Amino acid sequence: MTSPSLKDSALYLERLGYAAAPPPTLETLRQLVQRHTQTFSFETINTFLHLPVPVDLSSLERKLLHDGRGGYCYELNHLFLALLHHLGFDARALTGRVVMGGPEDAITARTHLVVLVTVDGAPYIADVGFGGMVPTAPLRLDTEAVQSTPHEPYRIIRQGEAFLLSAEVTGEWRAMYRFDLQPQELVDLEVGNWYVATHPDSSFRGRLTAARTGAGLRKTLQGNRFTVHRLGTPSEHHSLSSVDDIVAVLRNEFGIRVPAQPELRLAMERLLEREQQAA
Repeated sequence: MTSPSLKDSALYLERLGYAAAPPPTLETLRQLVQRHTQTFSFETINTFLHLPVPVDLSSLERKLLHDGRGGYCYELNHLFLALLHHLGFDARALTGRVVMGGPEDAITARTHLVVLVTVDGAPYIADVGFGGMVPTAPLRLDTEAVQSTPHEPYRIIRQGEAFLLSAEVTGEWRAMYRFDLQPQELVDLEVGNWYVATHPDSSFRGRLTAARTGAGLRKTLQGNRFTVHRLGTPSEHHSLSSVDDIVAVLRNEFGIRVPAQPELRLAMERLLEREQQAA
């Protein structure tokens, strides 16, 4: 799959801290992955409101670069893939089956977009769109050794024609997703994204989530529960009790320009009512 050309590459690079295009090296890839996960938040405001999630490049540039929003894997990794092509990287799209929180051999739908990048003949997985457990460094594909990142250690285990990505969390290895090297075309991404955005069984539909990394920490929002995970220390949990509190966290902690839509405030009010009833 070849992505269309970026129209706003200079703005994209500026958001990532570059005054000029960096060379397509492994060190550049490392910096891009780390900076991207710190700059562009994972968020599901559109699916929370049951709104469409277009993944054509023009829509992604407008949403992430001009509207001050984030997105999920089909948005973040698709735009990132276009940037890698613009910089001269050898990169292509892959899709994966998320198994986090369940059996690692579960047969789930292909609902995760990830990027395969080849640098100096070596294959790496680059993923800037896996929510609260996004790997913050590229991961080499041709080894099963534990690989360090600025956050948790990860490893990739070969399983026949597939690969299993796991992360070490509080001393325990937890499976994240399985993927293979089957080439993906734009239509494959559109179908997967349509499922994630619209299928009644999608875990994102009607659900408000956000995630962002920082130096030595991860921030996550699940409904009205805001958590800061710091490396080596207990996590900080905060229960948000008002719509204004949720909006403030989205703006100040995740850098999201929250849409001024009455429907969004109403959806957040209903979310808080459900949480209060469940308490």
